[in-house]
Amino acid sequence: MDRREIAALLAYIGRLDPRTIRTNQGEARDQLAQWHELLADVPTATPHGWDASVAARQHIRTSPYQIVPADLARPWESYRRDRLARHSDPTPSVDPDDQAAWSAELAGTRRAVAAGTTQPSQVRAITTGQDEIEPRLAARLREIGSCIPPAARAALAPYRPARAAREAAVAQGKPDALSVRCEWCLAQSGEPCRRRGIGPDGGARGTAPRDTPHPGRLDLAAAQQAQQTAQAQQPALA
Repeated sequence: MDRREIAALLAYIGRLDPRTIRTNQGEARDQLAQWHELLADVPTATPHGWDASVAARQHIRTSPYQIVPADLARPWESYRRDRLARHSDPTPSVDPDDQAAWSAELAGTRRAVAAGTTQPSQVRAITTGQDEIEPRLAARLREIGSCIPPAARAALAPYRPARAAREAAVAQGKPDALSVRCEWCLAQSGEPCRRRGIGPDGGARGTAPRDTPHPGRLDLAAAQQAQQTAQAQQPALA
């Protein structure tokens, strides 16, 4: 606040608490100089929630003590700390190889948030709702059909054979075996079948994942697919 804004604030405070009024010209000048010295870096108001007159009125309304500059400086510092605590640095728009410009933009954004001229940038939560997908990302997904590009999917196939076999079967119109529970190895839906080794004592030893599902699981998935197809065709036949 500059001296003119400090004078206006003191006039407002004087209407609420006459104890702060200075009738002597010298005392009034000293009071103005003191408040300006202590509150020069505190703004009168910001676009996002801070107002010095509101803070002053709150103090006068709740405290029996005469207001002093510290009663405005403390709420302002709390306001700054709260905003910075809720701020997550967004990625600067400048070239990341330009370290000076990168650091300057980060610092400038933080100063703007602390000063109340810009809202804090918070980390976006991970969501599963289709309505919350960013429009550009949704258009990209429609274009490529998956969040994993085809080239990357092909490169990953040797490292996840069960997933690759499942995707190939679905692409060919075959039933998705992993959509049902395996009655042989008890693998749950979505999990690959496992190969159970039998030890000399007859007990199971090891459960290594199989690249292909058990035949019984394939039959169960085919039966489920046929049932779903029949149910889908019933309204059309009716």
